[in-house]
Amino acid sequence: MTIRMTVESEANELEATLARLRTAWIERRPDHDQRRDDLKRLRSALKERLDLMVQAISADFGHRSSHESMLGDGMSVFNEIDHMLAHLKSWMKTDHRSAGWRMWPAKAQVRYVPLGVIGIIAPWNYPVSLALIPIATAIAAGNHVYLKPSEHTPKTSEFLRALLADVFPDDRVAVALGDAETGRAFAGLPFDHLLFTGSTEVGKKVMAAAAPNLTPVTLELGGKSPAYVGEAARFGKAVSRIVSGKLFNAGQTCIAPDYALVPLARKSEFVEAIRAEVAARYAQIDANPDYTHIVNEGQYRRLRALIDEARGKGVEVLTLVGFTDQAKATSERLLEPTLVIDPGEDCRIMQEEIFGPILVVKTYSTPDEAIAYILGKPRPLSFYCFSDDKREVEKMLGNVVAGGVCVNDTLLHVACNNLPFGGVGASGMGHYHAREGFVTFSKAMPVLFQARAPLTDKFKPPYGRLANTMVKLFAR
Repeated sequence: MTIRMTVESEANELEATLARLRTAWIERRPDHDQRRDDLKRLRSALKERLDLMVQAISADFGHRSSHESMLGDGMSVFNEIDHMLAHLKSWMKTDHRSAGWRMWPAKAQVRYVPLGVIGIIAPWNYPVSLALIPIATAIAAGNHVYLKPSEHTPKTSEFLRALLADVFPDDRVAVALGDAETGRAFAGLPFDHLLFTGSTEVGKKVMAAAAPNLTPVTLELGGKSPAYVGEAARFGKAVSRIVSGKLFNAGQTCIAPDYALVPLARKSEFVEAIRAEVAARYAQIDANPDYTHIVNEGQYRRLRALIDEARGKGVEVLTLVGFTDQAKATSERLLEPTLVIDPGEDCRIMQEEIFGPILVVKTYSTPDEAIAYILGKPRPLSFYCFSDDKREVEKMLGNVVAGGVCVNDTLLHVACNNLPFGGVGASGMGHYHAREGFVTFSKAMPVLFQARAPLTDKFKPPYGRLANTMVKLFAR
């Protein structure tokens, strides 16, 4: 009874907060000046607290590279806010459309109006940027926001709560702290739009929770993002950039390359090049401040289990850089960069998103074989194509459907703030970032202005000669 009453009480509190946000929005929708001011104050407040942000994230991870926090959770937010400030006025402009000759002399337009209250469920892997970028986008579109940060990064969630409370009144932006049960109740609230970033399996549950309210959802999920290394690729550059994309944040990135497709004849060369690249970056990995730990014990055990199962099935598993004190590394949730070579499809590592510093290497004999392999799997969040042959690149782009593509690099397509970000199929639905994010959190409201004396006033029963003439004119 006590547990049930606690859950009910929490649900009532969530509903009350949503009602407060919605009432305030109805009474005063943010205009252009308010939106710009909100964005500027959010940017300034985060900039002043960057050191606190880095400390909070690192404390949650056990250790996280300060450079990776500054780039992944600091710079990325500033980049997006700066882009919004530069383009907000043009995004808000009414889009004038032709009404068409049949509607003459009516006039048509599309107005991008705010939806109301946007719900945002943020993940743990980039706990600041994947909360603040959606918040900033929703604010730019003129909405109020209710945020549920991840329970797996509690210190960062508290940092976000304090930051947002200093920037916004509590009837414009609110934060719900709590566990997975809170998240389930949060997803079931009647938001005007709900954005969730996380795993595909949890995304399904979020969508189901939103369905009774017909809440529109944007799902930013994940999956197994391939890196295709073509025969015409600059091999050294491809290896370096795949390592960068795989080991940033210790692979705990939804767009990290999950597996590399490598020409069969160059497999050994690729493996040795990866080994050399990782050794050069992390010569002493045990106490290396640039190498991020796995976020929690559950994730660490899951990753270890993927490696152990592959090894148990006789798959070649290569540890690229070892620890001098394995017991200490284990207690600190440090996982060594690892290659898994040509595992079978029955291995868990080929059925789940890896989300850690483990790279699968798969070989192919022809580009068509590589394409068929990618198409045989759910559509990935990202696709990385390494080749200097334009025809090969275009062949890949003409066949592979992915949430986003980066040619001859990894990750950076998400940092291009003129491009939308979003998955497709099992990797998600909908977009944010760039103008597409503004549109996602707006209603493109069509408006038709009728003329004082339109011809359609003459088109009514009893139909006569004029109506007959109009029908012949219009229905052609």
